[in-house]
Order: sequence, then C-alpha cells, then structure tokens
Amino acid sequence: MRARVGIAAVLLLGMPMAGLAGTGKAVVAANRAPPAAVAVDTVAAQVDAFLQGQMRALGIPGLQVAVIQQGRLVLSRSYGVANLQTPVPVTNETIFAVNSITKAFTGVAAMRQVQAGRMDLDAPVGQYLDDLPAAWRPVTIRQLLTHMSGLPDINRAPGDRDERVGGEAIWAWVQAQPLKFTPGERFDYCQTNYTLVQRGVDRLTGQAPDTPIIGWEIEAAGMTHTAFGDSSMVTPGKAAGYRNSYAPNPAGGPDGAPVATPHPVYELFRPMHRASSGLDSTAEDMARWMIALSQGQLLDADSLRLLWTPAAFNDGRSGQWGLGWEVLDHGGHRAVGMTGGGRSAFFLYPEDDVGVVILTNLSGAFPEDMIDQVAALYGAKLAGLAALRVDIQRHGFDQVPALYAALQAREPGVTLAEAELNDWGYRLLSNGQPRNALAILKLAADLYPDSGNAQDSLAEALAASGDKPAAILAYQRALELDPKNQNAERRLLALKAGG
Repeated sequence: MRARVGIAAVLLLGMPMAGLAGTGKAVVAANRAPPAAVAVDTVAAQVDAFLQGQMRALGIPGLQVAVIQQGRLVLSRSYGVANLQTPVPVTNETIFAVNSITKAFTGVAAMRQVQAGRMDLDAPVGQYLDDLPAAWRPVTIRQLLTHMSGLPDINRAPGDRDERVGGEAIWAWVQAQPLKFTPGERFDYCQTNYTLVQRGVDRLTGQAPDTPIIGWEIEAAGMTHTAFGDSSMVTPGKAAGYRNSYAPNPAGGPDGAPVATPHPVYELFRPMHRASSGLDSTAEDMARWMIALSQGQLLDADSLRLLWTPAAFNDGRSGQWGLGWEVLDHGGHRAVGMTGGGRSAFFLYPEDDVGVVILTNLSGAFPEDMIDQVAALYGAKLAGLAALRVDIQRHGFDQVPALYAALQAREPGVTLAEAELNDWGYRLLSNGQPRNALAILKLAADLYPDSGNAQDSLAEALAASGDKPAAILAYQRALELDPKNQNAERRLLALKAGG
C-alpha cells in the first residue's frame, strides 16, 4: 500500500505530487527521457525547482502549472495537496477556483458580440439596459470592461456574502449609491461593471438576466473540467481554498519571516457576480482555452487586437487594462492575462507564442509573480519590470538597487510603471513580506518622487516594517503632494497617537 505523504514531506523531498500519486500528468516526463529530450527535461526540472521553492516560501498547499508554446501544451505539472485535512494530492484533474480570471472570459464573450455587430464598445450601457439609474446610463461598455466607470461596487453591499440576503436587496442597495467619479476619469476595480456587461449580453441574446454568457467558449475550447461553483456547492475533485494569517516568529527565521497559519476560505458567488468571478477550472483546461483563443477559434484577429488594447482615460493617458484583461507592455513584449483571488493567474506572451497558467489553493500566493520566470524558461523575452522581477527572485530583494542599475545598463531608458510596482509591493505586504515590499515600494517612490500615492505606499511598508519615524515622514510627504489623501491623513494621525 502506498504510504500517505503530507505536504511538508512532499515539498521537502522536492518531488511533484503527480509522481507520488501516480495520477498527475507531466507532458514533459522527468525520468528516463530519450537523449533528444534532455534539454526539454532540464527546463521542466527548473520549473519544478522554482515552483516548489515558491510553495515552501509562501506555504502554498497545492499548485498546478501548464505551459503552452506554439499552439501546443508542452508542460503540465501538479504539486502538493488539494486538501490539508486529508490530505488529497493535487493531480492534473484537480479543480481550482479561478475567481476574477472569469473577467477575461467575459471580455471574450463581449467581444464576440462586438465582432458580430450586435454591441458597440463606445455605446452607453443605457442603450442595452433601460432600467438603470440615470447617472449610470451614459457609461460605455468599454468603460465597464476596463474599470473606468465610476460605478459603486456591488461587492460592498451589506450582506453580499450572506446567503440569507436576497439578490434583489443587494441590487437595490448598489443602485442607490452615488457615482465615485466621472466615468473615464480614473481606474477603480468594480464588480458591478461586469454584472452590467452580462445583463447587456443577456438582453441582446434573449436570455434571462444573470444567465452566464461564457458557456460557448468553454465548449468550443473543449474545457471538460470547467464550470461555475462556490463554497455553497459540492464540486467533486475541487481543491479546498485557504488563506494564511501571519504572526511574529519568536525564533527569528530567514529575513524575519513570520509564522503562517492557514485558514479555510468561504466564497459565495451569486448569479449576478458570475461575469466577474465564480469560475472553477484546471490548468490544462485553461491551457486549452488559451490555445483556442490564440489560434483564432474564439475571436478573429481584429477582435483579439481590441481585446488586448489598453483603454485611454479621459485625459488621454493609457490605462493598464484591455477588455477584461490586464495588458502589460514590457519593452515591446506584451504579457496579457488576468489574475484571480490572489491564488490563480494566467498570462499569454503574444510576441513570443508562449502562455503560462498557475493555479493554487492559497489566497495570497499571487502566482502572477511566478509566471514570468516560467515563461522565460520557454522562450518569452522579458524586459523591464518582468526582467527585474526574475532577477530579484534569483538574487534577493536586498539586491534591488544593484539589480535595477544593471537593468538600466542593459535597457537604457527603461521605464517601470508605477502602478505595477505598487501592485507588486502590496502583494508582498499582504502575504507577510514587509521587508521585501519595502524594497519594491522604495524603488517606486525613488522613481516617482512627485507621486503622492508612491509616498503613501512607501509609508505603509515602512510602518509594517516597524520604522515608525520614517513612516510618519513618508505620510507627511504624501499629504504635501496630495492633500486629499484621506488614507495618509488617517494613518498619520494614528501613528502620531502611538498606533
């Protein structure tokens, strides 16, 4: 009888759970490869080592990865356990929640309507839905898909995560809230946007409101392990979700690493949320979808171009979002994709014909920070922040200044987007790495000295790292640059009061 192997043993042994369980699939085999496949096997081994190291460092129970290259699935790996209580090993058929990756599917579904001439990206949503508040009606479909609408967020509604509260009450609450800003003025991540897109497409296609609009692409891509689900449902083969809490490590530890304790995650996705979140899938199913999309099976070339074109704000500045997709332009080699729940992510590299998806069962794993390094092993040409991230992961966050100087020498005139640095820093903060976050947010503040937001973020990292005097100075600088920064004002008062 095969002995049960716990997560700690699996990770310390440095072995994929697929090999231990005998049910996971490695498209690139790790053992007894013929001579011609040695180089490929070496790459797979590098992926194994890198991802298992990330799992150890972050306390990730289970993980799947799939890589596509030139229209083929070239790597599929499974590691760790799907359930800490049992523990059940992750296989290639283990199902993971992908959360906001659902938005990328919705973007494709909306573009299908645009491609067919039934929907106009620059038409007001009121043209498709006639039962909206007057202030909402001028918001365009493009502004909804790119989070520039200014609408109130349905996720903020009282009782939104309570099954006992009806959807009608949630919708009534959100419609009664004022706009946050003039549509197109700035970015604000908002789930209400996708509820309206779904309802608009439903109206066009004669479906009842809140009917999911992505079933056709799931079927067309041959995704046999993909469907909607949440914690209120029993989904056979689905990994349990976890989130870590962090406490100081009395024994010290590397880089002052705190002690992580996992806790179960409960998620409820009402039908009105299912254009923005709630999809469950596997890495291999996601790979099939990426291949179908890249090869023109879901949208034509012009529609893909629009899908992956960042929208502009009212003042002409380019945003970071396409239509349901993040679009990161790293030195001319784009990474386009989406993340979900802090635990799942995928990115395509169109210029390099490579795609990577990583799914985990830990909210706070942030696999988007792992994907570039895996993609580089399969030929993606990294530049800018993507290249810097890989260098930092290899050499350490204490080397950030030297590594950035080396990047400048390699890429004269390189620009690192403030928003991307800020997002990365906050991801590090949220998963118990304040010192690493400080290194990234200090770089952002140095590169953008006149940004109140950069100073505010730096102050957050300084406070989390225990440097109260420096945090106070950074908050004061943030308020000088942006007197309307209420967060900086509140935090500064709290720090001065001894908080």
